[in-house]
Amino acid sequence: MQIKYGKDFTLMVIGQIISLFGNGILRFALPLYLLRETNSPALFGLVTACSFVPMIFLSFLGGILADRVNKRNIMVALDFLTAVIITVFFLSIGKVPLVPLMIVVLMLLYGISGTYQPTVQASIPFLVASEDILSAGAIVNQVGSLAGLLGPMIGGMLFGTFGILPILMISILCFAASAVMELFIHIPFEKRNNSIGVLSIIKSDFRDSVNYMKKEKPILIKIIALIAIFNLTLTAMLMVGTPVLIVQRLHLSDELLGLSQGIQALGGLCGGILTAVVSKMLKVSKSHILLLICSLSVAVMAVPLIFEMPDMISYVVITAACFVIMAMATMFSVQMMATVQTETPPELVGKIIALMMSIAMCAQPVGQALYGVVFDVFQNNTGLILLCAAAVSVLVSLASKKVFKGISKCKE
Repeated sequence: MQIKYGKDFTLMVIGQIISLFGNGILRFALPLYLLRETNSPALFGLVTACSFVPMIFLSFLGGILADRVNKRNIMVALDFLTAVIITVFFLSIGKVPLVPLMIVVLMLLYGISGTYQPTVQASIPFLVASEDILSAGAIVNQVGSLAGLLGPMIGGMLFGTFGILPILMISILCFAASAVMELFIHIPFEKRNNSIGVLSIIKSDFRDSVNYMKKEKPILIKIIALIAIFNLTLTAMLMVGTPVLIVQRLHLSDELLGLSQGIQALGGLCGGILTAVVSKMLKVSKSHILLLICSLSVAVMAVPLIFEMPDMISYVVITAACFVIMAMATMFSVQMMATVQTETPPELVGKIIALMMSIAMCAQPVGQALYGVVFDVFQNNTGLILLCAAAVSVLVSLASKKVFKGISKCKE
């Protein structure tokens, strides 16, 4: 990271490293713990789908808070709250039925994440110069990818050797340490009138955001629709399918699952680095190519399963394909986020980002629940499931070409 970004951005990034590492091992361990304990892909898909629902609704709330409340205070409060939730979960294991406990905890954690991420993204324009927004966004993305790289790998080793408890303890320490670190960040903040009531604020800000997209940037609505379809067909499949394929279809260890998810995160890290390096060369009009590569990579994942190749060969192909998917998806995500950040007025950027994230994510829980049932019912035809997902995603990628060309024209 270069010194030009300043102390406050550096502190925010360091806090993100600590917090996201705890988040990384936690997001790996909790779903795996549920899958191992219940041995049911359908239940696994349903619980993870339920956990995303609060994230959808609270993402927009996070955007409202990010534009109206001190962003540093939001990050500090949410990290402390996460540490408390994990502590309660730690103390409840073995005393409360697992499935309802897991649903409640995951819903709370994903809800907090939905509130937290718009705050981080909305902070970037206030901490760096406008010409550095794309590269700064790439750095924040790299931090998430690095935590995602180390989290599953270390989480896999810890879970396979010691079980869930050490992971919970490490996560508690990480979130508490991150909250303390964030206390020393200064993010410029201008207090706004919040006396009209929470519901009125939500209604007013939602109306402002929708009106802005409808009247000023209607192309954003098309982007949301495309991302939502992609989340339904591809993102949901990867979230449910990867653990199911490696743990149940290939009958491999928790450590190998952790390694696979770590390598996937490495793909995201490489995608973020590549975005920062070639940021001046990336063109929005060519963004559909990134989605198309993701889609074709899913088809590659299906090949060893269809031809019943040895388990380790299937594992290597699946992991390599996921690496490519994560790299391309990260480049796409950073590019889209930077487009919104540069094209949206500062007083609306948090709300617009949050609204886009919320609407685009609506399809993901539906996809997760659907794929959980599909992998359960067609467990002997997993390759066919991947091929179908790839085919639909390819069609969406090709259809998106016209939309991204429209964005490019709007920016000219």
